[in-house]
Amino acid sequence: QVQLVESGGGLVQAGGSLRLSCAASGRTFSRNAMGWFRQAPGKEREFVAAVSWSGGSTYYADSVKGRFTISRDNAKNTVILQMNSLKPEDTAVYSCAAVARSYYSGSLYYTEAYDYWGQGTQVTVSS
Repeated sequence: QVQLVESGGGLVQAGGSLRLSCAASGRTFSRNAMGWFRQAPGKEREFVAAVSWSGGSTYYADSVKGRFTISRDNAKNTVILQMNSLKPEDTAVYSCAAVARSYYSGSLYYTEAYDYWGQGTQVTVSS
């Protein structure tokens, strides 16, 4: 069983930056592809970014490409989402998620690919 805990959310003005961290427990963490999703009130959960088990491949939603960067440090069992040039539309609860088994890279864009989820951290971007 993999447990994920997010941190780093908060209130920031438009144009600012936040760094979200996801701390993971579990012996197989380094073999898990990881993703970040977000959900705003009244809206469906939206893919944000993902990183392969090796960290060699990254994937981004068009809405955040060029502004957000996902990375991982397997030695520290952490996944980072660096968010720059934040916009009010980025306001949401951000959750990290882990894939438990083998996967095909294209599946990482979808909620259904993930087996474990953190509780989420609130990000609010003011205008």
